[in-house]
Amino acid sequence: MKKTRFTESQIIKAIKEHENGRNAQELCRELGITTAAFYKWRQRYSGLEVKELKRMKELEEENARLKKMFAELSLVHHALKDAVEKKVLS
Repeated sequence: MKKTRFTESQIIKAIKEHENGRNAQELCRELGITTAAFYKWRQRYSGLEVKELKRMKELEEENARLKKMFAELSLVHHALKDAVEKKVLS
């Protein structure tokens, strides 16, 4: 995924300015981005505060870590299950 040169707090600040009546084209020209990029930001981050966004990122990271742990444990479980079945059949 391509990294943006703007932090989430900067993006949220720009969206708040737009919600307060500032023209989107002016904001885009000032930030050096396209209007499509701005509206994509607005679609993704609209209605969020910086604290909420930070918490959402933390939860996404934790979820990814837990999914990885589950996958590893599932592999171990299946390997042990296969080993026990082979031993019983022998």
